[in-house]
Amino acid sequence: MKLNERFDVRPEKVAELKARIARLGIRMDLVEETFTRGGGKGGQKVNKTSNAVQLKYPPLELVVRCHRERRRTVNRFLALRELVDRIERALRRPSAAKSGAGTPSAEGPAPKEA
Repeated sequence: MKLNERFDVRPEKVAELKARIARLGIRMDLVEETFTRGGGKGGQKVNKTSNAVQLKYPPLELVVRCHRERRRTVNRFLALRELVDRIERALRRPSAAKSGAGTPSAEGPAPKEA
């Protein structure tokens, strides 16, 4: 997926998203992007054009689908933002599990020695 293409959103939002992608070290060449026909409300335009966006990030086995808006460019941005959110959550999880913070022990409390 290329980030240099135009999204129909404010440039500040695009810059913020690009900064998050760089900070997290997300490899955009691994993001798989497909377009499908949407459904639901929107009339003939929605049913005839492929405006729904699906993004896959194989390293973490994440899939995001977005068809909130009628325009493909906006759906691409929204899907990418959601994918970055999910990647950020997935990367945050292992560090919390390693430290044991906030995770209950499956074995229960340690037995007291006499």
